[in-house]
Amino acid sequence: MTSSSRVPKAVGVHRTRIEWIDTDAAGIYHNSTVIRFVEAAEARLMDERGLHGYFPAAPRVHYEVDFEAPLRFGQKTRTTVELTAIGTTSMTFRFDVWGEEFQGRPAHRAAHGRYVTAHIDRAPSGEAAGRPWPPEWIAALQGGTRAPAERRPY
Repeated sequence: MTSSSRVPKAVGVHRTRIEWIDTDAAGIYHNSTVIRFVEAAEARLMDERGLHGYFPAAPRVHYEVDFEAPLRFGQKTRTTVELTAIGTTSMTFRFDVWGEEFQGRPAHRAAHGRYVTAHIDRAPSGEAAGRPWPPEWIAALQGGTRAPAERRPY
């Protein structure tokens, strides 16, 4: 990231329930479930801003998570992803995964962390190279407006 700017609040939220497939035999969620929930919240954010070509052009280059408490089969969850910085070729996000009140246990934060994505452009050879974020993507994320309907192929 060569330059960075703070951005107005850009948040995506994903609500779901812990399903059996998300758990181990004890009914407690797998750590990999967090990544799916975070990406679903990120997808909601990008969809709300009209950035439908974002995911193929924005691989994760750094990911860290702290696990605080278990989530259990059947428990409702809320995952929030917030864009915290936009650089020339990268974006930084923070996230929280919350378990809602369940079987007499109060709501609690189950995991939190941060990750960085980088903007790439694939050459016809398949090689990927870092590229600056398209100005209309930055405008959509900073201004809270949708990107223009006509999208460039990223």
